Amino acid sequence: MLKRLALAAGVAGTLLLGAPAVAGESTKAGEFTIYHSAFNAENLTPEIAAAYKIQRSKYMGVLNVSVIRERPKAIGTPVKALVDVDLAEGKDRKQSIAMHEVESDGGVSYLGEFPIADGQELEFEIRVRPTGVDETTVVLMKQEFFTE
Repeated sequence: MLKRLALAAGVAGTLLLGAPAVAGESTKAGEFTIYHSAFNAENLTPEIAAAYKIQRSKYMGVLNVSVIRERPKAIGTPVKALVDVDLAEGKDRKQSIAMHEVESDGGVSYLGEFPIADGQELEFEIRVRPTGVDETTVVLMKQEFFTE
């Protein structure tokens, strides 16, 4: 049952899409758990990339963010949220990643694409505000990408 929840939570995430889990983390924020992962878009199957309108390339990365409302002694529920992301490489370059909502099989995820280079370490600042909540949670994530 937990495996099914993880798949629903990460509708377009690395497990459901068959991409290896290059990075996958979670952050607790009150009654919510924010799941966030990034991976190389080349690992997507052509069918999945087409279905989610993702450019399948070894020079593109994909960020996946999902939010689950936790319930005591029960399986959590996927929830919608406002998700804004900034991407930085060191202190010199900062850009915003356009995130789009994807709903499937009762789950909801937020996906964004960004260019990557071999050996590049990127820093993500992920701001998440679940629907109906006044506070925004900021999640910081670093990941190195490989294209060769």
